[in-house]
Amino acid sequence: MSPDPHTTDGARLLPWTGDGGKPCYLVGDGEGYVSRVADNVESVQLGMAVDLLGHVEDLLGDRSATPEQLRYVVARLAESLREVHRVARSRGARLATVAVRAEHPGQ
Repeated sequence: MSPDPHTTDGARLLPWTGDGGKPCYLVGDGEGYVSRVADNVESVQLGMAVDLLGHVEDLLGDRSATPEQLRYVVARLAESLREVHRVARSRGARLATVAVRAEHPGQ
């Protein structure tokens, strides 16, 4: 498996971006204030994605939905998918780091 260019060894990809959309990372033990804020932001993002899916289902079932409404909801879906993908990459990278540490204790 090739390395993800959006992660670094031992650093957590945060659920927000910096200037110019550049990724933000956190180095630490995962127990500090910024880690807790990131956990909360991820939780909100995932919850909002679930809520959005419900709205999309309702809108798709409404035969009177306008093209503008559909474009709007597609734009929100794209935003949500970007956020959820970022959360998945971050969590996947952290799981991989934990697995490597488990295989090679003391490194």
